[in-house]
Amino acid sequence: MSKNNLTWEFVKGLFKENPIFKLALGLCPALAVSSALDNAFAMGAAATFVLIGSEIIVALFKDKIPEKVRIPSYIIIIATFVTMASLFMQAFSPALNKSLGIYVPLIVVNCIILGRVEAFASKQPLNKSIMDALGMGVGFTLGLALISAIRELLGTMQLKLFGLTLLTLPAEPALIFILPPGALLVMGLLLGFFNVLGNRQMKKTGCGECNVCEGDKE
Repeated sequence: MSKNNLTWEFVKGLFKENPIFKLALGLCPALAVSSALDNAFAMGAAATFVLIGSEIIVALFKDKIPEKVRIPSYIIIIATFVTMASLFMQAFSPALNKSLGIYVPLIVVNCIILGRVEAFASKQPLNKSIMDALGMGVGFTLGLALISAIRELLGTMQLKLFGLTLLTLPAEPALIFILPPGALLVMGLLLGFFNVLGNRQMKKTGCGECNVCEGDKE
């Protein structure tokens, strides 16, 4: 298997198959916890950890899991890693854990996690599964961070990361952006923006799957 193939498994999750902006998965936490940049990175890190752990276990034991109980088995595996992430966050960052609330335990039913485990890790070797988990996790984190940065900056006129002020704007904050309607507005605009970019790229190349072909070359 070529290095190019493994690189593609990682890169696809960042852009072409980004969980939020391309596959429209994990939108519930993307809308609910994206009012602050701290929340975005914490949720992204937790989801990435669960993705990597779950895909590794499923890729290693996929031939041992009976077909009839594969979904319940996958959920138990995912729940184990979610519990580990939740306990770690409770122990080392109680304030952040409280801010994320129920959305950390709800990673168990996140469509991204179960979807990648069922559609990818259960059919692919370990090295590909690890790169897929990393790419999807980082892509999810970047998507959350982008939404959160826009909402926090426009809603408070400040951008902070774990207590450090990154940017301050000399203007009145638009409080709607840190409220639920602001989440829907920002998400809709970003989805439209990335769809336009994708359509333009397809028109330039003449083939929407050109990157897939390049990635599959040995």
